[in-house]
Amino acid sequence: MSDFKLNRRGLLKSGAVMGAGLAMPTVFAGRLAADSHAYLNAPTGNTVTLGFNVPQSGPYADEGADELRAYQLAVKHLNGEGDGGMMSTFSSKALKGNGVLGKKVEYVTGDTQTKSDAARASAKSMIEKDGAIMITGGSSSGVAVAVQGLCQEAGVIFMAGLTHSNDTTGKDKKANGFRHFFNAYMSAAALAPVLASRYGTDRKAYHLTADYTWGWTQQESIAAATEETGWETVNNVLTPLTATDFSSYIAPVLNSGADVLVLNHYGGNMVNSLTNAVQFGLRGKQVNGKNFEIVVPLYSRLMARGAGAAVKGILGSTNWHWSLTDEGSQAFVKSFGTEYGFPPSQAAHTCYVQTLLYADAAERAGTFNPCGIGEALEGFTFDGLGNGPTEYRAEDHQCFKDVLVVQGKENPTSEFDVLEVVEVTPRAQVEYPADHPMFAGGDLGSCNPGA
Repeated sequence: MSDFKLNRRGLLKSGAVMGAGLAMPTVFAGRLAADSHAYLNAPTGNTVTLGFNVPQSGPYADEGADELRAYQLAVKHLNGEGDGGMMSTFSSKALKGNGVLGKKVEYVTGDTQTKSDAARASAKSMIEKDGAIMITGGSSSGVAVAVQGLCQEAGVIFMAGLTHSNDTTGKDKKANGFRHFFNAYMSAAALAPVLASRYGTDRKAYHLTADYTWGWTQQESIAAATEETGWETVNNVLTPLTATDFSSYIAPVLNSGADVLVLNHYGGNMVNSLTNAVQFGLRGKQVNGKNFEIVVPLYSRLMARGAGAAVKGILGSTNWHWSLTDEGSQAFVKSFGTEYGFPPSQAAHTCYVQTLLYADAAERAGTFNPCGIGEALEGFTFDGLGNGPTEYRAEDHQCFKDVLVVQGKENPTSEFDVLEVVEVTPRAQVEYPADHPMFAGGDLGSCNPGA
């Protein structure tokens, strides 16, 4: 092996010179690299174990339940069961429905409880006791940042689930972590022009913000983007993630002079705060000669369903929606609907896609070595998984793709038909340089293979 050329990750590059000048095929190179470089939890039998770490309790439990459904469906498809879902529409054709690298996919689960300490503990257990070679999941950015850090330390890949904070691929980014979900900056960049067009540029906004990393960066992003259009931010009040009644936070809005309430809340928090705001009659008020408006920067179908009629006409953004008509989205909706009897959420879509992307990277790299997986994902461009052409940017491991602006439907036809897409914002409008100030301070570092 002395003639082989290694890249910065310690893995063989495609085309390394072999012996008598023969070029080594990429997959063969990857397999030799896997044999030659130790890594944590390398599978030795005929199975490979993935760790699905989702909120099975806590304020984001609804998202967690849908995430787990999606993970289980992805495992079925990878193992050749069911109709294959988006494997048939995915632009990469490395996956064949025979497991991953010839090994049947198995999985273990953990409950993050929407708490960082609990999430780290369950991920640690799956890695150390169950031999999980990849961890994925979560519906809280606080959890995602904590588990991503753990996976970097342990030496396994973390395929982030639902995490929207800028920090996940900003100051807290890690070489072993990858995010397909969009972020707070992207939501703001897509939503602010629509808000200005719909409600005007002379607006005064009052923010209620979940007091953790996601809420902070979501508020910073939407405030900056709306202020660029002429809006004024009159107040920002932090609320605990554990809050269930937001009445005491809503009451001061009435005397603040604000004519827009921005709810930087998610999951059960958003359902409860929006319900309280409607109960206080905010939507029927006129302030500063304008109709009072409410904005929910980050939406999900699960949240909208939980809030019921309160969401009608309220604008927000989302990563994906089951009504999209592209071939990949419809293939996933069909598979998920056949399996569970209802359409998938954006949380389900993200987690299903992340599982396929990990498996595909392993196949293309020819190894489960996390450094080989990282090499295969960095700068990877693909299509056929919803949201149009997508790139996993090498500099920060953030996916870039189109973003959806949605609003609550005025006349829903079912409990699942509660949001409608009002604009598909092109990737170019939401993209930013890797050194943007909102994402500064972090260092991606080097891949850790854990052994």
